[in-house]
Amino acid sequence: MPGNSKRRGAVRTSNKGNPTAGSGGRRRQGLEGKGPTPRAEERPNHKAYKMAKAGEKRESSRPKRKQGDAAEWVAGRNSVVELLRATVPVNALYVAEGIDRDDRIREIFKLAAEQYVSLLEIGRVELDKLTGGAVHQGIAAKLNAYEYAHADDLLALADERGEDPLIVMLDGVTDPRNLGAVIRSASGFGAHGVVIPERRAAHITASAWKSSAGAAARVPVSRVTNLTRQLKAYQEAGLMVIGLAADGDVSLPASDMLNGPVVVVIGSEGKGLSRLVAETCDQLVSIPMATGLESLNAGVAAGIALYSVSQART
Repeated sequence: MPGNSKRRGAVRTSNKGNPTAGSGGRRRQGLEGKGPTPRAEERPNHKAYKMAKAGEKRESSRPKRKQGDAAEWVAGRNSVVELLRATVPVNALYVAEGIDRDDRIREIFKLAAEQYVSLLEIGRVELDKLTGGAVHQGIAAKLNAYEYAHADDLLALADERGEDPLIVMLDGVTDPRNLGAVIRSASGFGAHGVVIPERRAAHITASAWKSSAGAAARVPVSRVTNLTRQLKAYQEAGLMVIGLAADGDVSLPASDMLNGPVVVVIGSEGKGLSRLVAETCDQLVSIPMATGLESLNAGVAAGIALYSVSQART
C-alpha cells in the first residue's frame, strides 16, 4: 500500500555498527600501508631486539668513568714548549696569525709534528677570548678534559694482572705537582691506581701531568665524592687500609700488613689525615725519621710507603 513504511526495503536503515565492505567500510584500514618494516633491533619479539636490550642493561650496570670539569688551556711560549717536552696529551695548538717565529716557536712546531698535534691559526682577538685574556704570546695549547676511572676499575686492573690490589688514596692534597709526583711513584712501584676526592683537592691538570713525567697516561686516577665511604667499600672487598700519620702506632716497614691487598692513605703536608679518614683506617703507621722534621710532602711519603710495600711483597 502506498505510504506503508513497514514494507520490506521501504526505509534505509543506518549500518554504523557493521559497515559494509568497500570504500569507507570496515576494511579500509586493512588496505592501508603500514610503512617500512622496522629494523630487527626495533621488533620486540626478534632475537636482535632482545640482544640489544641485554647489551644496554649490561652497559647501564657497568661503573661509569667520570669526565673532568672542562678542557684546560695552557698559554705562553715557555709553558707550551714545556708541555710538549713532557709529552702531555694536547688536543690542539692555537697559533695567532702573523706570530714571530723564534727558537721556542720552531721547537713547538717540531714537537707538535712529532706528536701529531694539530695546529690551528686564528686571530689574536679570538685567541684572547679562548684563553680568558691570559698573556699567550701568540700561542696556546688546549688539553682535553681528563677521563677519571671508576674506583672499582682499580680492583679490576689488579685482577686482570693477577696481583693483590695496591691503591693510593690522597686526603686533602691540593698541590697538583704533589699529585703528579704521587702518580709517578705509583707507576714506579706497580700500584694499580690513585684515588682522590672531588672537592678541596688537586685534580689532573697540566701541572700534574708534567710532574708525573708521563705516568698519568699509565696509572688510572679515580675521583670519588666521599673518601670514607670508598675506604669502607675497599675494606668490604678485602683490602687492608693503612694511613700514614706522624703519630702512627707502627713504623714502616710493617711487612706483615703490606704483603696483601692494601690501600695506602696519605694526607696533606700541613693537616695530615682528616679525622673520619683516620678513624676508618685499619692501622695508622708512621715513617721513621732521624731528625725533628714533622712531615714529608705527599710525593715523598708516597714513594717511601710504596717502596716498603714492594719490599714486603718480594
